[in-house]
Amino acid sequence: MPLTAEILKAKARELGADGVGIADAAVLNAYPPDPAYPQIPVRVSPEIRSCVAFFKRIPAGAFRARDNACIHHVDQLVLREMDRVGYRIARFIEEHDHWAFQTAAQETVWEMKSASYGYLSTRHVAIEAGLGTIGFELNLLTKEAGPRCYTTVVLTDAELEPDGKLTEQLCIGEPCSRCLYSCPPDAVQHWGLDKRRCATFAQEFGFSTILRVFSGFVGANGGEAKLDTLAGHEWFGIWQGLLRVVGAFGDCPRCLAVCPVGEDYNQFLKDAQREIPEKTDEKVARARQLLGIRKRGEPIRGMADGRVRWIGEDGYRPPSRRAGTPA
Repeated sequence: MPLTAEILKAKARELGADGVGIADAAVLNAYPPDPAYPQIPVRVSPEIRSCVAFFKRIPAGAFRARDNACIHHVDQLVLREMDRVGYRIARFIEEHDHWAFQTAAQETVWEMKSASYGYLSTRHVAIEAGLGTIGFELNLLTKEAGPRCYTTVVLTDAELEPDGKLTEQLCIGEPCSRCLYSCPPDAVQHWGLDKRRCATFAQEFGFSTILRVFSGFVGANGGEAKLDTLAGHEWFGIWQGLLRVVGAFGDCPRCLAVCPVGEDYNQFLKDAQREIPEKTDEKVARARQLLGIRKRGEPIRGMADGRVRWIGEDGYRPPSRRAGTPA
């Protein structure tokens, strides 16, 4: 039986994907997220014709935990499972006489914005495949799980019918601003993110911390001084990160936990996340300022240069006003 988009998507769901869609590689090549650093399929292989994006949701209960170690561990479990699903999708495609392979999950390339980019942005591939839209803090939002999910992509030379991209934005945006209120390092911008600030919480013992503390060790004068540098909590955090990923994995859960988008939020999180302890008068004032910019129709940097394509060109409409919703 010839391989079709519907057959492949049904198989992906059978294998464990919570959502799956297909994007045309030619469209992705034509619309890079940032033309200066083009994360497009042709950079991986000019023979790619279709990109199969899928996501798996993170169990919402993990966002009720007070210890970030819990969510870091659950995240890793989800990512490992995604690798298995992606591998099996690729094998299924090759059983139908087309080559396929999975992208490297959470990949970064040093030459692409100091390793904040990889060869492909799986978020943008997922959006072009109709799985969701970009949120205020640049996470992928899906209808099913909001930002509480991970996505990856299988690339293939098979020409498969692509899914349509969503044009309505799922993110409520400025009137909500819960991600802005909850962000511990105050990294959320106007449809943007200060990645360096975000990393101070998302990667407490990540690469920059390793570089800093190791430089301190090398630069210390004398054996006793070097031993003193090893006594701090940061070396322990680095060791634990290498052993169990805890503290080194790039995920601060706060904006994910408080986002009201997604069917799982009302079911599992609304009561626990109603109050936002990180909310301050200064953050509220900034959210009002950003809303004022929107209402006055002034230029929004995060929506410039075609980036509204991934936010949703038609803007936000409440669920009661969306197409297909009973009056």
